[in-house]
Amino acid sequence: MSTARWAALVVASLRRDRAGPWLSALGVAMGVGALVFFVGMGMGISRVLREEVFPVDARRLEVVPPAVSLGGLLAPARLDADTVARLAALPGVTAAHRKLVVQVPAACWYDGEFFGHKLRAGFDVFMVGVEPALVKQDVVLGDFSDVPPGEPLPVMASTRLLEVYNKSFAPTRKLPRLGKDMLAGFELPVQLGRSFMARTEDSVQQVRARVVGFSPAAPLEGVAVPLATAIRLHRERGLGADVFTSVVLVAEDPGAVPRIAEGVREMGLQLDERERSAAEAAGGAVAVVTAALALLSLLVCALAAFNIAHASTAAARAREKEIGVLRAVGATRENVRSLFLGEAAVVGLAGGSLGTAAAVALSRAADVAASRWLPAFPFKPESFFLFPFGLMAGGVVLGVVAAVGGAWLPSRAAAAVDPARTLAG
Repeated sequence: MSTARWAALVVASLRRDRAGPWLSALGVAMGVGALVFFVGMGMGISRVLREEVFPVDARRLEVVPPAVSLGGLLAPARLDADTVARLAALPGVTAAHRKLVVQVPAACWYDGEFFGHKLRAGFDVFMVGVEPALVKQDVVLGDFSDVPPGEPLPVMASTRLLEVYNKSFAPTRKLPRLGKDMLAGFELPVQLGRSFMARTEDSVQQVRARVVGFSPAAPLEGVAVPLATAIRLHRERGLGADVFTSVVLVAEDPGAVPRIAEGVREMGLQLDERERSAAEAAGGAVAVVTAALALLSLLVCALAAFNIAHASTAAARAREKEIGVLRAVGATRENVRSLFLGEAAVVGLAGGSLGTAAAVALSRAADVAASRWLPAFPFKPESFFLFPFGLMAGGVVLGVVAAVGGAWLPSRAAAAVDPARTLAG
C-alpha cells in the first residue's frame, strides 16, 4: 500500500467517526496540557530562584577558615597572605579575591530629602571589604578604590537589597521605588565607631558613603567597600588586617570546581556553601512539587491511553467487515496495523498540540492575573513560567506516544482478523 493511499484511508476513517477520535484527543490534550503547564511553572520558578534570589555562580567558591579548631594538635588554618597565595596556585583556579569583614562599628542617621520625600532613619551599617576586581563589572560611577581622607567612601549595595527595598520597604513606608541609575552617586552620612546595637567606641569619625553601583557580590545585609579601605580602617584602630575573612576562588570552568574544592579541604579550610545550600533546598522543594504534579499529569495521559485502547478495540470489532475487504483486495496485516496506528498518531498529534498550546495560553492568563491581583513582593517575576522548545516539542511527542501506545494492542488484534471468516458472515 502506497503512502498516499495509506494517508487517504487514515483521513477517511477519522472523518467517518469524528466524535470518538476527537474525544480521545481531548483526553490526551488534558494530560499533556497539565504536564507542560506544571513543568513550565516549575522551570520558571527555578529560574527565578537560580538567577535572582540565589544567584550562585557555578565557577565560584568561597573559602572560609574551619569552624572548629583542633587546639594544639594542629596549627589553626588562617587566611593570611601565604594561604591566599597557595589557594591561587591550586590547579584550575584563575583568580583569588580576598574579603575582609569590617570590625569597626558603623551607623547611619539620615534626616533629609530622599528623592522628593522626607526621610528619617537610623541603622547600623555592616561593611565587607572586597577586591575591586570582584565587582568591577558592576561599578557605574567612578571607580571602586580607597579614597583620601575627606572624600566619600565608595560603597556597593546588593542587587537583591534593592529588590527588597522596592517591593517591601518602599510600599509600606510610601517611599519612591528606585532604580540602579537613580541611586548611583547617592550619599549617606556614616559614623565610624558608633552603633545602635553594639557598644559605641570612644572616638567617633564622621564620613560620607557614596553608592557607586550594585553587585551580586555585595552582602545582602550591608554594603561592600574596597578591600584597601577595610584594611586601612582596621589598621587605624589596631585591629588585625593581615588575616582575611574569606577568599573567593574563580575556576577556569565549572568542571574544575570539584577538584578545587578537594584541594581546599586538603589545606584544612572549608567552603562557605550557605547560599548554594539554600538555593539547592529551595530548588529541591520546587522540584518535588513539580514532580508530584507532573506525575499526576502522566496518570491523566495514561488514562487517555487506556481510553484510546478501549475505543480502538471497539472500532476494530465494528470494522471487521471493512478490514476483511481490505485484506481481500491485497492489504497485508502490516497495512491494517499501520492504518490503526496512523489514526491513533493523528489523534495523539492533535491532542498533544492542543494541550501544549492550551498550557502556554493558560500560563499567559495566569501571569496577567498575577500581575493584576498579586501584591508586589521581592523577586516577583514578570512570568512564572518557562517554556523552552524542548518542553513544548516533548508535549507534542508525548501525546503521539500515549495515543500510539494505547492503540498498539488493538491494532494487532485488528490485523489478526481472518478475512475469509469475516466476509463469509
